[in-house]
Amino acid sequence: MAPQVYVCGQLFETDMQLLAKQKVRTVVNNRFDDESTGQPTSADLAKAAEEYGISFVHFPVDAISITDEELKSFAAIADDLERPLFLFSRSGKRSIKLWEKAELL
Repeated sequence: MAPQVYVCGQLFETDMQLLAKQKVRTVVNNRFDDESTGQPTSADLAKAAEEYGISFVHFPVDAISITDEELKSFAAIADDLERPLFLFSRSGKRSIKLWEKAELL
């Protein structure tokens, strides 16, 4: 996406250890809780991230209707997030769309 900015599909608690080994500093979850069965909650992911010294941000958006306000808010916080930065959504497409649109602001 950009230098030290990466995107993937759904992460799980066990992935935080792998991300920590890769020196990831921040994870951003672009999913709403309870979107699908078996999806970990943001609170559980944040707890796992914290155990490995990773900052966790829950910034859920609807992929179909990302608002200008959401884009501005995301752009404002993204600049201050420590990198390497890992964004995720169900398949990764929503995170890519959010990042790309925010970059245009």
